[in-house]
Amino acid sequence: MPESLNFIDLFAGASGMSEGFVKEGFTPISHIEMNKEACETIRTRAAYHFLKSENYLEPYYKYLKGKITRDKLFKDLPPEIITSTLNIEIDDKSIKPLFQEIKKSKKDIDLIIGGPPCQAYSLLGRHQEDIEKDPRNKLYIQYGRFLKEFQPKAFVFENVPGMLSANKGQHFKNLKTYFKKLGYEVHHETLDASNYGVVQARKRIIIVGWKKELDFGFPEFEKTDLKFTVNDAFSDLKELTPGEAHFVSKYTKKKNSYLEQFELRNGVDFVTQHISRSHNSRDLEIYRRAIEKWNNNNERLKYPDLPEELKTHKNESSFTDRYKVVNGNGVSHTVVAHIAKDGHYYIHPDIEQCRSISVREAARLQSFPDDFYFEGSRSAAFKQIGNAVPPLMANAIAKKMKEILNG
Repeated sequence: MPESLNFIDLFAGASGMSEGFVKEGFTPISHIEMNKEACETIRTRAAYHFLKSENYLEPYYKYLKGKITRDKLFKDLPPEIITSTLNIEIDDKSIKPLFQEIKKSKKDIDLIIGGPPCQAYSLLGRHQEDIEKDPRNKLYIQYGRFLKEFQPKAFVFENVPGMLSANKGQHFKNLKTYFKKLGYEVHHETLDASNYGVVQARKRIIIVGWKKELDFGFPEFEKTDLKFTVNDAFSDLKELTPGEAHFVSKYTKKKNSYLEQFELRNGVDFVTQHISRSHNSRDLEIYRRAIEKWNNNNERLKYPDLPEELKTHKNESSFTDRYKVVNGNGVSHTVVAHIAKDGHYYIHPDIEQCRSISVREAARLQSFPDDFYFEGSRSAAFKQIGNAVPPLMANAIAKKMKEILNG
């Protein structure tokens, strides 16, 4: 058996990308993330992976069910499960201490994964000059400093398609030039998560860099013919009314082909965080109209079409599609972090439920397995999910990277 490949996950978020690599047998040496709740989520998941490797998941399941405390869960686990996740912002001041912390592992780093926060490249409501001034645009330089320090064989860098057009393409050109100067050949493509088992149309730029002497070009990640829909992903979850919360609940149906093939329902007989938002009567009436329009005519509700008594503002020329139903009979539109603010853009397709989607439903749209637990409040969980790399897409990348690196 080849030795396990070690990686660092930068700007790790809730570790969706890492999840795909760990499933493929890669070993995380360190996760670095500035959001506190996301770091707690990473640590909880690290506890899961350790206990799974020991074939002793009972304490983890007890924690999910609220039967033991977090302290009790971690009490007998190796300390590096906590210490390897570094809750810190990567900047000029923190970077050298971060290097020293990672070097304590005394492990070679084969791969670096992760992508800096992508909101800076979002095309939504941003002027080009704002994009150019945003300090997050330069975070690829910090990423490069890790490459220079640890000299991994390869890296996988993920971001939104808007990165290609930022500053009329100059930004991406600078990024490629910089990585090349560090000794890496850089290749990129735009991937859609729906080609890898994710019931969501989610396009992302994937940049793969190789040490010059190892240049394998852009790998061909194996695609999956997706025959499944959002309704398949939601099929066994309890029906909820607005504001209803099931922190732990039983499934209502047997596992279907989608949940089995892609291992979303992976061995547990209960599901957590099936939690929905409350909505006022006006929003519920708008949701009802939006669902009817979508389900009956395949048409999106436009804000100007609402009767005056349901309108809350005078702007009828921009964001006219702010109420959007998730397509139950196909793949969802892209789940983004804004889902933490309100649910208008992610209305459940079932008119009987007439609400926005729950935390667990959002996690399923992102292909997180059901035993993946998000720490923090409901809003914190939504934000982590919206920002994440779908684990199934990450796993497709990991499979090919493993094959090449172990070649």
